Amino acid sequence: MARFPDSSSRSRTKVLDAPEVAELNRTDQPTKGTGIVSFSGHETFTLRHGWLKKAVDGIRANPRLFADEDAMVDLGVGKNMVRSIRHWALATDMLQEFPNTRGAELGTTTFGDLIFGSHGRDPFLEDLSTLWLLHWKLATNERRSTGWCWMFNLLRTDEFTRDSLAELFQVELKRRNIAGPSSSSLGRDIDCALRTYLGTRAKADLLEENLECPLVELQLITVDPEGVLFRFNRGPKPSVSDEVFLYCLLEFWDSRTSGDTLSFSDIAFEARGPGAVFKLDENSTASRLERLDHLTGGKYIYDETSGLKQVYRHKKIEKDSVLEHYYESSLTSIGDGNAA
Repeated sequence: MARFPDSSSRSRTKVLDAPEVAELNRTDQPTKGTGIVSFSGHETFTLRHGWLKKAVDGIRANPRLFADEDAMVDLGVGKNMVRSIRHWALATDMLQEFPNTRGAELGTTTFGDLIFGSHGRDPFLEDLSTLWLLHWKLATNERRSTGWCWMFNLLRTDEFTRDSLAELFQVELKRRNIAGPSSSSLGRDIDCALRTYLGTRAKADLLEENLECPLVELQLITVDPEGVLFRFNRGPKPSVSDEVFLYCLLEFWDSRTSGDTLSFSDIAFEARGPGAVFKLDENSTASRLERLDHLTGGKYIYDETSGLKQVYRHKKIEKDSVLEHYYESSLTSIGDGNAA
């Protein structure tokens, strides 16, 4: 039985002086005038192997890395890729902006340190669970990866086209009274989001493996031979460990309510919930919730009596401890296997 410590608060209190970094703010901040959505920042590059590790290592050595003129030399990439690396590191919750610095100074997050820090648990992205976590971060970060978030959470059908996705985004922008990007900019963002999960490799245009986004391995989306009709692969997702599912459930819970109950329908169907983000079917979601009692030592229990399907929280668990436990157990299993 897993032993997770109770929840405890952690916060960063460092406040730095504000330098002038106008170009950085112009290229990576959310869409002008909204502050809550963004269809830019990635420079049309999908996330690549090694980029997040570079970002975490670089910021640990120099919090102003992405604002310095030597960033291209330090990271070994061009100017646009520097911006893209910064974007992906923020969108996947590896890095965070320090207050009052206008984005010039960054720090690592607890999640970033866990995966890529000096004692990082999965620095080479060898564990599929880590990739699922990166997907979770992108698909729930509306502010920095709006296209990814809306694609997985607003679509009410498993089949879609680029045009239907663009129409959905435009309707949502209009509903919120947000002046969105141009049609061409929106199209580039959608294309980048799709390439994140499908890659760019074709029979006549093979690319190097390290140019593909690692999230292609999740096989979340397929496309027909004509490249027109896309489809989410809905199902149980056995490569999502129960601990990773629990971590995401706790993060969703914190964003949803401070109460001690959460309904099955919210978990399975609501935007930015585990069911929507991982494209789980109902039975698979229920099966995972039924295992919460054993996984958490009775702190979280799923119950369907009295016609209500709900998860009950008896004692709050700190979400970061769930991932710590998962990676410790994973490393132990790998070590045992090698020893044998």
